Amino acid sequence: MDDKNMGNDLVDIGEVDTKAVLAQFDRDSSVRQFTGKRKLILRFMLIGYSLYALWTNVVVTLPEQIKRASFIGIAIFIAFILFPARKKYTQKIDHIHWYDLLLGGVGAASFFYYVVNFHEIAARAGMYTPFEIAVGIVGILILLEICRRAVGLPIVIVVLAFVAYTFYSGFSYRRIVVHLFYTMEGVIGIPLGVCSTFIVLFILFGAFLEKTGVGQFFIDVANAIAGFATGGPAKVAVISSAFEGMVSGSSVSNTVGSGSFTIPMMKKIGYRPEFAAAVEATASTGGQIMPPIMGAAAFLMAEITGIPYSNIVIAAFLPAGLYFTGIFLMIHFEAKKLGLKGLDRKDIPNFARLMLTKGFLLIPLFVIIYLMMTGFTPAMAAFYSIVSAIIVSMFRKDTRISFKSAGDALENGARNTIGVAIACSVAGIIIGTVTLTGIGLELATGLLNLSGGVPLIALFLTMIACIILGMGVPTTANYVIMATITAPIVVKLGVPLLAAHMFVFYFGIVADITPPVALAAYAGAAIAKSNPLRTAITATRLAITAFIIPYIFALSPNLLLTPAALSNPSLLMETLFIVITSLVGMFGIAAGMEGFMFRTMVFWQRLATITGGLLLIYPGWATDLMGFCLVGSIAAYQYIANRPSQSGVAPSI
Repeated sequence: MDDKNMGNDLVDIGEVDTKAVLAQFDRDSSVRQFTGKRKLILRFMLIGYSLYALWTNVVVTLPEQIKRASFIGIAIFIAFILFPARKKYTQKIDHIHWYDLLLGGVGAASFFYYVVNFHEIAARAGMYTPFEIAVGIVGILILLEICRRAVGLPIVIVVLAFVAYTFYSGFSYRRIVVHLFYTMEGVIGIPLGVCSTFIVLFILFGAFLEKTGVGQFFIDVANAIAGFATGGPAKVAVISSAFEGMVSGSSVSNTVGSGSFTIPMMKKIGYRPEFAAAVEATASTGGQIMPPIMGAAAFLMAEITGIPYSNIVIAAFLPAGLYFTGIFLMIHFEAKKLGLKGLDRKDIPNFARLMLTKGFLLIPLFVIIYLMMTGFTPAMAAFYSIVSAIIVSMFRKDTRISFKSAGDALENGARNTIGVAIACSVAGIIIGTVTLTGIGLELATGLLNLSGGVPLIALFLTMIACIILGMGVPTTANYVIMATITAPIVVKLGVPLLAAHMFVFYFGIVADITPPVALAAYAGAAIAKSNPLRTAITATRLAITAFIIPYIFALSPNLLLTPAALSNPSLLMETLFIVITSLVGMFGIAAGMEGFMFRTMVFWQRLATITGGLLLIYPGWATDLMGFCLVGSIAAYQYIANRPSQSGVAPSI
């Protein structure tokens, strides 16, 4: 089979308007359309923004205040050109309202006033003129408006609630504006600093990697590994989307990008449209928790917690493995229940040949991992990885990055950065209000009081808060919000720092597939032409392990393979036992949820296996023993009942 057509020969994906789907569910793609000179001008602006980010991170060293303020100032101006006040305006070609240019210009000017006058303002040591207070107010208000357009209303509502609390706490508007606009604990705080330093470079790395054709390579590899298996196309979707989602950092865009191929393929062999869309959405969302990159959240977590990047990658390994194992089991049981087969082996790429011809596309991923592990800063690791992506692309003509495609990568990288930069800057307002008022401690105390001091109830309430706060928010900004508001609550329960941050990150991410704002599931439903709500419910069911695993490592932090666990043989054996019991538990839960193990299960069997699975997942010898007995007895009963009798007919249950 010709390498170039490996993936395309597997299935006819039909006509899928991915741009329309992205515009509907992904705000980064819901932008104005330009042609001619306007399109060219915008392209140069976006390329210039990417080059500016590279210049400030690789070539020169600027004061952080100047670097961050200029970074968000440029982003605001471009964002007002890209994002209209209402979605209906996106279809107006070459049309931009005068007030958008005015708002963009004034918003950018507010931040560049700080850039130009930074040294003078710093020399005055906290003495701000009435004009500077007005500049701060205008800058914050315009930032919130463009956040509404580019990111969504939910995060704006949360921010306004926090700001309202600062007024309620008795702080003057002058103190609030100074703290949020002119200090490094507000809009130009840690989230924006991380975004302007290495998230932007990582996004650029992903954009260059995409131009090498690594996305199709992931799909081909997944087909070679699992295409022939029972229900193969669904398993292909899980593998390919896990890798792509890890790099893309967006559940929605990855659902649409890889889903335009995998969802029709799943439907073709017999999966229901809702199930096919849910599989893709669940896998793409899981890509955000997939080490070693985790949609760039791994780098951000290292910066916020102070925990080495290598420890975070190791910690994320087992939970991610359990998450995808759970999805695989659900898919497998569904395929067995429906009697679905895999793809014909003649239509599946040869794994060895694929790795020999295009395996070099993985080199940039190994480069970034190696550099991060050996002590390079995230920014420099991302930069050298971009260079490596360009170099390895030259190995084959069909993967080569030309001058034009390099420009496309710079343009796309800037487009993808705009929304993240704005979200991170707005998230800085939340952090600013927390540091100013101490509301984080009050929230933690209030939630603990509400839970009655019962850890599981407190964790459950924190989970609900994370899902609500994470609705429609990009991965990186999502984690910043969780780390600021909800992680301290979990830490106060006695959960170690890393486990607490992983706990809130997981539940912030699953908001993309949890009703009512399940954007990834709705995007998948648009491609599958399925019912959106049913798709979201199915996705939530498929991702049931994502709602369980965080409780496991919150109660048993050794699952995160901490340095203490790795260096202590007894703790390592304990961790191994937790993994085994969790796998058996997920087997029981998956079978019970799907209603099929070796044959169709009746209600009492489903109830018993789900109960046994939950008992196995909860740490403790007594619960593990009861869980093993329940799951094991039902498995044995199913297996024996499914064996053909001497007459050749399996007995009924």
